[in-house]
Amino acid sequence: MALTNNDIFKKLRVAHKLRDDDIVAICKLVDFNITTSELGAIFRSEDHPKYMECGDQLLRNFLNGLIIHLRGPMPPKQPTTK
Repeated sequence: MALTNNDIFKKLRVAHKLRDDDIVAICKLVDFNITTSELGAIFRSEDHPKYMECGDQLLRNFLNGLIIHLRGPMPPKQPTTK
């Protein structure tokens, strides 16, 4: 069985000990808005009626925000002189 985006998202949440509020804040770092109720639907079991699949866009934005959260924002590039 292959891992779904939901599985990956759940594993990252547990590995980094993130709560729903933390995930919302991380997504805001990359100007991506998500609500805690949407997160609840993503973290439900697949057979639950309110289950929602985690799309590629959500996972991508979360990963980009997680990089900023862990490393900090990228420093501005300095022009090279020759």
